[in-house]
Amino acid sequence: MIAAALPHGVLLMFEVTILVIAIFLGIEVISKVPTLLHTPLMSGTNAIHGVVIVGAMLVLGAGHKGPYTWVIGFVAMVLASANVVGGFVVTDRMLEMFKKREPAKPVDASQNGQQE
Repeated sequence: MIAAALPHGVLLMFEVTILVIAIFLGIEVISKVPTLLHTPLMSGTNAIHGVVIVGAMLVLGAGHKGPYTWVIGFVAMVLASANVVGGFVVTDRMLEMFKKREPAKPVDASQNGQQE
C-alpha cells in the first residue's frame, strides 16, 4: 500500500489537491451544460448515489464502530436513499413529458350533446 509509506502530511496534501482539482473540474463541466439538459443530468446523478448507499451499508455493517461512525453512516444512508428516490421520481416525471398524448375524442354534432 502506497498510503502506508507516505507521511500523514504528504498524504493529506495529496488528498486536498485531488479535492480542489475535482471541484474546479466539476464547476467547468456543469457550467457547460445547457439548461435543457440540466434536469436529465441531475436525475442521472442522483440515481448514481446508489454507490453512497452501498458505502453506507458497508460502514454500518463493519464491526468495531463507535456511535459517531454509526450516526454518520445512518445519516448517509437516509440522505442517499432520498436522493436516489428523488432522482427516479424526477426522471419519471421528465419522461412523461415526452410520451404521446391521446387526441381528444370528437363530439358527434348530431346528438346535440345528449348521451345514449
